[in-house]
Amino acid sequence: MIELKNITKTYKTGKVGVAALQGVSLTIGQGEFVAIMGPSGSGKSTLLHLLSFLDRPDSGQYYLGGKKVTGLNDDQLAILRNHLIGFIFQQFHLLPRVTSLENAELPLIYAGKRHLKEKAAEKIKSVGLSGRAHHRPNELSGGEQQRVAIARSLVNEPPLILADEPTGNLDTKSQNEIMAILEELNRQGKTIIMVTHEEEVAKYAKRIIKMRDGKIVSDEKMKGKDTQPVPANISIAAILSEGSSNIKRAELADHFKQAFWSIISHKMRSMLSMLGILIGVAAVIAMLALGQGAKESISQTLASLGSNLLTVRSGSHRLHGVAMEAGAVTRFNFQDVDAIAKIPGVKRVSPTVSGRAQLVYANQNWNTQVQGVGAGYGEMRASMPTIGRFFTEDELKTRKRVVLIGTTVAKELFGQDNPIDSSIKVNRIIFQVIGVLPAKGANMWHDQDDLIIIPVTTAMYRVLGKEYVDTIDIEVGGALLMDEVQEAIKEAIIKRRRLNKESENSFEIRNMADIQETLVKTTQTMTWLLGSIAAISLLVGGIGIMNIMLVSVTERTREIGLRKAIGAHDSDIMAQFLIESVVMTFSGGIAGVLFGSGIALLMAVLAGWTIKISTSSILLATTFSVIIGLIFGLWPARQAAKLNPIEALRYE
Repeated sequence: MIELKNITKTYKTGKVGVAALQGVSLTIGQGEFVAIMGPSGSGKSTLLHLLSFLDRPDSGQYYLGGKKVTGLNDDQLAILRNHLIGFIFQQFHLLPRVTSLENAELPLIYAGKRHLKEKAAEKIKSVGLSGRAHHRPNELSGGEQQRVAIARSLVNEPPLILADEPTGNLDTKSQNEIMAILEELNRQGKTIIMVTHEEEVAKYAKRIIKMRDGKIVSDEKMKGKDTQPVPANISIAAILSEGSSNIKRAELADHFKQAFWSIISHKMRSMLSMLGILIGVAAVIAMLALGQGAKESISQTLASLGSNLLTVRSGSHRLHGVAMEAGAVTRFNFQDVDAIAKIPGVKRVSPTVSGRAQLVYANQNWNTQVQGVGAGYGEMRASMPTIGRFFTEDELKTRKRVVLIGTTVAKELFGQDNPIDSSIKVNRIIFQVIGVLPAKGANMWHDQDDLIIIPVTTAMYRVLGKEYVDTIDIEVGGALLMDEVQEAIKEAIIKRRRLNKESENSFEIRNMADIQETLVKTTQTMTWLLGSIAAISLLVGGIGIMNIMLVSVTERTREIGLRKAIGAHDSDIMAQFLIESVVMTFSGGIAGVLFGSGIALLMAVLAGWTIKISTSSILLATTFSVIIGLIFGLWPARQAAKLNPIEALRYE
């Protein structure tokens, strides 16, 4: 079954080489029970590790079932360990976070046979622990823990059992029980190779090999314990082919389960690790919510002003950037309004004057803003009344005392009553309410619904006493005509008013589209700036995750060694630690989404800011947290996968 030819192995201790094995040649037949004995440092454990593919020889040949295995790669050796070898460790090496039954199931996971769970229960029963199957290792005695380890070694029905000091940590009673189990396994046809330094344990074997200084010094069969020949039926090629074609990777469910238990086992450390991700994601959500909210608020505000609008307003004459004395401004009148209305591309024109007035209705008083506007203002500025009507051209020409009130004014003066056709006093002049303006909301500067609108002629000559208009609103026929019409209006005003070059700044034309574009760009810049700061928080959280995962790799070094010893591939180890990292960052991301949404809502309530929590921002933040877990978990996962199984098992 096993044939070794001139095997050598040297370990480096600093610059000094220590020869653990020196030209060892050995043949072991199928069905034998072999004990390897020798003092500490004789090379017996090294020989066992080479036989179990946990280590590689420096030179020599290893044949198993007639096939040379010394040239196989790591994945192929992992398949052989999983299918052909059951390893019983002196230190038991049971996972503390799972039950005895789940410990026994581990080799099935890496063999792609997780669905055969009943095999693990069967082996637990065969070692006399059916009543303790759901207990964790810390609830079992030393002998019971070793029985669990034996059940784990048998679950894949391996033909070869390797035991490293299987009774070294047990009392006499437990020792006898374990050796009785090994004897029974040998009678069933299992080949058993056992390392021990105890003579009374070695007597259970049918053949005793003694070693010293890395060499075999004696090899004798025990009298009266002849080995029954067992037909050799091991096909390495078939096992490798089957192992490569089957699903030999551990199931994702097991990785997620292990990740969950690892996180739960270190609650405080895990919470502190996730805190960085939580803060970063919360910052992303809150900042994007504020940025999107600001953009929406700007869009709504500008939409309420109307589309394709130009506004002409008076401005003081400026010379070299300095405002000149009062009076050096261009004042506009109705003739200017008529001239602008005739310019090609102009759709509507509305002159506007503004001021403040005291309103009285019954026993209610309210001071508000007054705007005198043209008849086309309602359609131009998206201000058509929700209740009632807008005033007409005839009412404008005849200076009718009609008024439209904002929702704030309606609430303060009329409460829940219908204000239409009611009479109110505006600066002691009686007006008839003909409509209620649509609600446009409040911003940080003023309440857009705290105003009244009256005909501009009525405002100028009956209420405010003005002889000129403050601004002229112009609606252009299309967005593509904005620049052309703006230039035509400028030329018309300069020509009508005979303005020279130095007086051209005595008025200004505002383009609402330019203002909107500037505000949107500014908001986007601030959003990106705040988002970048939040992203930095996520990166800092990712570094924290990487540090914790490196600590986790160190703490679980022996567990990694165990998993490799029972057949885990490097990719299985990498997947387990990557998933653990992603689970941690994803959990922190979900908590961050909730926390960030709460912060955004709190700011909306306390500061009155507009927010918008979009699905895209939530997906962006959680996806970014998962990517952080993958990126910063990759290095610790690679470190875990690269661990040498022997060094990992010996780690203290």
